[in-house]
Amino acid sequence: MMKPKVIMVPYPAQGHVTPMLNLASALTHLGLSPVVVTPEFIHHMIAQKTHVTCMPIPDGLDEDVPRDFFAIEFAMENNMSVHLDRLVRQLNGCDGDGVAFMIVDLLASWAFKVGDDCGVPVVGYWPVMFAAYQLIAAIPEMLSLGIISETGIPQNEGPVYLGYDQPPLSTRDLPWLIGSLASRRSRFRFWTRTLARTRTLSQILVNSFPEEHRVDTNLQNYQSKQHPNITPIGPMIQHTKHENLRFSEDDKSCLDWLDQQSEKSVVYISFGTWVSPISKTKVRNLAMALESSKHSFIWVLGSKWRDGLPKGYVERMLDRGRVVSWAPQSEVLRHKAVGCYLTHCGWNSTIEAIQNKVKLLCYPIAGDQFVNCDYIVKIWRIGIVLEDFGEEDVHRSLKRVMEDIEMEERLVKMNERVYGMETSLRVYSNLTKFVDDYVMVE
Repeated sequence: MMKPKVIMVPYPAQGHVTPMLNLASALTHLGLSPVVVTPEFIHHMIAQKTHVTCMPIPDGLDEDVPRDFFAIEFAMENNMSVHLDRLVRQLNGCDGDGVAFMIVDLLASWAFKVGDDCGVPVVGYWPVMFAAYQLIAAIPEMLSLGIISETGIPQNEGPVYLGYDQPPLSTRDLPWLIGSLASRRSRFRFWTRTLARTRTLSQILVNSFPEEHRVDTNLQNYQSKQHPNITPIGPMIQHTKHENLRFSEDDKSCLDWLDQQSEKSVVYISFGTWVSPISKTKVRNLAMALESSKHSFIWVLGSKWRDGLPKGYVERMLDRGRVVSWAPQSEVLRHKAVGCYLTHCGWNSTIEAIQNKVKLLCYPIAGDQFVNCDYIVKIWRIGIVLEDFGEEDVHRSLKRVMEDIEMEERLVKMNERVYGMETSLRVYSNLTKFVDDYVMVE
């Protein structure tokens, strides 16, 4: 008997594609045949790095158009539906077994209608913390209370309380407050449209562990009262397959260099790939602070940001530092030489740090990163905030986080809560029940 097919549509950015691939891997173990669909510019980067079946569709943009947030939004809303529709109908009728259901990233909400038009059930997927979903779901309440304007602009600078015993968030931390005023309004329209479409879903899978902060708080009991369609099934990172991942010689050199360093002595630095990490001025300030700090480090820094480095910096720091365009992050964080991670607090990075018990120095930049940072610092207490890249602030923060023994002990407990046997069994049970509800797998 053919395995039931599942079409999976992530939002086309690395932080969304990675957890979707991990979920696809888990579904493979449960007897399904997942197919992950991405635009061609993402497909060529992942197709050779995973055992999961991946299929590309055109995004309709010219090759020389930068794939930033607004270009991708235009492509999703105007160009990609017809191609996904054709692919779904092809897979749904090519062998008689059909497509059992689709799993669609909430940020790719354009694909909900494709599933409906093709007669295929659609399940939502939220690849980050449940708390971040709550923040988006609270938009109507924030509007009614006058916390934000009709265009999403905060009317006063103050706390936003979401309930569920969560830390209050500042209105400065709302995920659409990026860039110019016009950019912020446009991003807010994106989120309100996403929320409106999400209301039509009967099921949303969340890439978070059942207990996000308090040990005595049961997410499933809570959500059964207010969000009956929410199912925590993560983090799925433990299902990642590494056997087909291809490292370049530079990547191997990076790991070889780590082998020569003392245990817990290296600072790993990465600010993600989606939002421009930091200004060139801040790149320079951080570089100078690292040089004078005497800490060994690996710094992931794209080539277009290298102009911010002092002249001759890369060569000058070769004795105790590496500046690389990309690094095998899971392997780096797993290495015994790494003692601290200076991070933008993306969710994938956060749970990888917890998995490998690496303390965090937090510098959130955009989106859900501020929510994650609040939990890291205020609730879980497995990291601290880096306020600025000035020399004194960097030195003081690095010393504090690298030497904090109690933080290490909290990380061990946090690791058990996220990746321990009890949590793993609950997550597996949630995912198995979800699959059983949607398809009979022999």
